[in-house]
Amino acid sequence: MNNGFKVLLAIGASVAIGAAIGVLYAPDEGYETRKKMIKRGKKLVGAVNDSLDEGKESLEEIKDVLQKQLHKVNRKMEELKF
Repeated sequence: MNNGFKVLLAIGASVAIGAAIGVLYAPDEGYETRKKMIKRGKKLVGAVNDSLDEGKESLEEIKDVLQKQLHKVNRKMEELKF
């Protein structure tokens, strides 16, 4: 298993446990509780998506830097071949 999957699994488990505890101790009626849980779930999904987007951007930047470095290395190798 990769680390990203482990993190998402941990987040999912935390959300499920938190939701269960919230339902057990909720002072609101069932409808209001479900409404709040849906709202919080949507916020969590948004936060996860934002984090994934930031991660993708970071990986793209790293990829660009590595490609430039590889290009430089290839040029140097060609120069050394005479």
